[in-house]
Formats: sequence, structure tokens, C-alpha cells
Amino acid sequence: MKTIKGPAVFLAQFMDSNPPFNSLDGLCKWAADLGYKGIQIPTWEKALIDLDKAGESKTYCDELKGKIESYGLEITELASHLQGQLVAVHPAYDTMFDNFAPEAYKNNPKERTAWAVSQVKSCARASRHLGLDVHGTFSGSLLWHTAHPWPQRPQGLVEMGFEELAKRWMPILNAFEEEGVDVCYEVHPGEDLHDGVTFERFLEATNHHKRVNILYDPSHFVLQQLDYIEYIDHYHEYIKMFHVKDAEFNPTGKKGTFGGYSDWVDRAGRYRHPGDGQVDFKTIFSKLTQYGCDVWAVMEWECCIKSPEQGAREGAAFIQNHIIEATQKKFDDFAGSEIDEVKLKKILGIN
Repeated sequence: MKTIKGPAVFLAQFMDSNPPFNSLDGLCKWAADLGYKGIQIPTWEKALIDLDKAGESKTYCDELKGKIESYGLEITELASHLQGQLVAVHPAYDTMFDNFAPEAYKNNPKERTAWAVSQVKSCARASRHLGLDVHGTFSGSLLWHTAHPWPQRPQGLVEMGFEELAKRWMPILNAFEEEGVDVCYEVHPGEDLHDGVTFERFLEATNHHKRVNILYDPSHFVLQQLDYIEYIDHYHEYIKMFHVKDAEFNPTGKKGTFGGYSDWVDRAGRYRHPGDGQVDFKTIFSKLTQYGCDVWAVMEWECCIKSPEQGAREGAAFIQNHIIEATQKKFDDFAGSEIDEVKLKKILGIN
């Protein structure tokens, strides 16, 4: 068994134009003062990291790492959710997802995809330069608009969709293989990898590529009414990253899973601060520890009620209180004895 590392915090949702949230130094001091030991860096935030330079220069990465360590922090992982999303975008979503791309690639899906692929490949090199062996991202989606099958899906559509998704990701996965870094897909509604079945479809489509792994976030499974505890039993060997985020599902006679196009605060399924929702984190931490999952516990703040400032203040202690120091000793060792074959045979009734 392994002790989960933490607490850590994903910086993406805390970025702001006001200090201390507008610079790496400001965020590092803020996180360290709150008791965090690690930070997860969103690579699309240029105030935190120059991804192109990080992919090219080990010297730059050494300096970046040194700056962060000067605050008593570690880089837990890099994340490329926005770029990963753009690896596969259905045309129906082009206009909205163009917001994730630089101006030069907007209204040009082909060039936007090529840019996204290049960006995620840079994350592989940057991760290696920083001494990291896992990376978090999104898969993108070609099939999400068919999730509720009406009109009915034509035969072969799903298979073709995953073949194309794998085709786009294989060069990226191979780049990560060259650098010895695992790709951890955040299994998430809106992505073609959004539950266990779809993860397995993608795994099969990539010929079980060894770099295909999971960023486990139970909040997304609450909204899907999936058993997030049993999920760990099925996929623990693939869980290499962990977001600590809560959620709740409170259906009424007027709204359910799809939420009636409501804002987050009015939906039946909504994201909450850790400890304020319905996720059983005590069992999750126990399961991940039991299975020896070597992960950082990283708080991701996405709450429709509590402020990010309060969430951050409470998050470090919440995670620290849930981390289990994995035992290296069996509790009944005191009653054990040396192996005595004669005695063992006698117990078993073997002559």
C-alpha cells in the first residue's frame, strides 16, 4: 500500500487579474500559506508557465521548478484540459470551443486541431523536463451529441467515432511513451471518455496503449449516478491522478439528470466544495490507499455556492484529514510465529 500525497491544489479556477492570483509567485505563496504541499499547473495559463519554452528547455523547467520549490511546494502534474479538448471537436461545438484556441486558429478547425496536438505533445516533453511521470487532460469528443440516442444511432457509428478518436490520440500517446509519461484522461461528461464503458472502448481502440490512464474525479460520476466507489475496484490500476471535488444529485418532480438548461446552482446535479456534497471521501481515500494508488490528492474548486477563497482555506485541511498513512505492519503480527511445517501439517490434519 502507498500513502496518498497531499494536500495539493489545481490552480486553474483560482487565476484572476488581481493579486495574489495573477502570478506564479503570488499563487505559490498563497497556496503554501494555506497549508498546501503541491500545485497542479494548467498549461494554458501563460502567467504560470510558458509551455512552448518548457517543452524545449530543460534549463527553463529547472528554474520554474526551483522557484516553486522555494515556497516549499512541488509541482504535482501539468494539465492540458483545454488543449486536449481541442484534439477532437464535433462541428456543432466549433464556435464555443474556439474560445480555447489562440486567435490565429479560430474559425479553422483543422489548424486548431493541429495546434492542440502540438500543445499536448509539448506537455509530454515539459513533464519529463520537470521530472513528472503523469499528465492530466481531456479526450475531446466526436460522439457526445449522440449520447441520448434519438434519432437512433446508425450501426457502426460508435465504433467509427472511437477509431477516429484513437487515431488522433495515438501520435500523442506515442510522444508520451517516448518521454515515459502517462496520459491521465479526466473521465468527464461532455467527453467521449465519460464513464467506465467509454474508457474501455478507448483503451481497446488504442490497442491498450500503456500510456492510457485515468484522472479520477468522483464528482462527475455523482452527476451520472454511477457507482464511483465500485469504479475504483474496476479501474484502480489505471488511476494515476485524483481530483478531490464534491457533488450532489437532488432530483425533483421538475428536473433530473439533464437539468432543464438551468444554471449550476439550480440543477439537480451540481458541483460542491469537498465535504459539502454527497461524495463519500472517507471510503474513496481508503480504497485508493488499499489498492496502492500512487496519487496526489488535488483539490479542484468548482462550487456553485461557496467562494473559492473559503474553499481554498478549507480544502487543505479537508484533504490532510482524509489522507491515511498506509500501514506497513499487520495488526495481528504480535500473535504470529515462525513457520513450523510440522505444526502446520498438524493444524491441517496432514499425516
